[in-house]
Amino acid sequence: MGVADKLFVENCRMILNHGFDQTGEEVRPHWEDGTPAYTKKAFGIINRYDLSQEFPLLTLRPINYQAAIDEILWIWQKKSNNINDLNSKIWNQWAREDNTIGKAYGYQMQVKHQYKEGMFDQVDRVLFDLKNNPSSRRILTSMYNFDDLHDMALYPCAYSMTFNVTGNKLNAILNQRSQDMLVANNWNVVQYSILVHMFAQVSGFEAGEFIHVISDAHIYDRHFPIVEEVIAQKPYSAPILRMNKSIRDFYKFTVDDFIFENYQHGPAVKRIPVAI
Repeated sequence: MGVADKLFVENCRMILNHGFDQTGEEVRPHWEDGTPAYTKKAFGIINRYDLSQEFPLLTLRPINYQAAIDEILWIWQKKSNNINDLNSKIWNQWAREDNTIGKAYGYQMQVKHQYKEGMFDQVDRVLFDLKNNPSSRRILTSMYNFDDLHDMALYPCAYSMTFNVTGNKLNAILNQRSQDMLVANNWNVVQYSILVHMFAQVSGFEAGEFIHVISDAHIYDRHFPIVEEVIAQKPYSAPILRMNKSIRDFYKFTVDDFIFENYQHGPAVKRIPVAI
């Protein structure tokens, strides 16, 4: 059993058995039929993944890692908020008439800010600091721009990354305000672990520790039996990540530059209802 499976089972079991039940409260999310989407939730989950030891890809069920990587490239590399720049349809339900999701996610990453060294957007500033000032304790990003929240189709869930170099290792902390454990937990872990690997490679480091901080980790009521079924599946050993080691420019990475060898997994979960 890999670390991703172990932590997912522990987190979900804790939420199902001891989480706070929101049933009956006034909640924003709802199901397609209009019924309120209640959850059991836990506050302040912190998971640690040592990327130098294994890649945290869930094996209890298959994760569409190619779509997950495509989305992280859409946000951090393309810096786009246009759904037509994304190969999947995961953002379609939030798209506006102009095919954007407003001033959210990728939009925030392309906005340039003034620094002493010049004008940078947030991604290029991280790359600059990793190459020129790796001992800095100020290498971070945030998509939670209060001035633009009113013009976002959805407030960012995974909103902040803090990077820190120790020796030859690049470490990072992802802060996430809210997480649907079944739909998005390992999806986000895969995305931001890949991001650490990319930044490390182009900056001359090795990927180190990835820490995932979740403020509100929850399981929706209609997901309870699905989660029980998933965490009862047989886990497999973590697959091996093979990256294209020739790439030294962050903007040259494509989805095809990441291959997972020996990715064994349990059965797929079909038709997961998604709260809106």
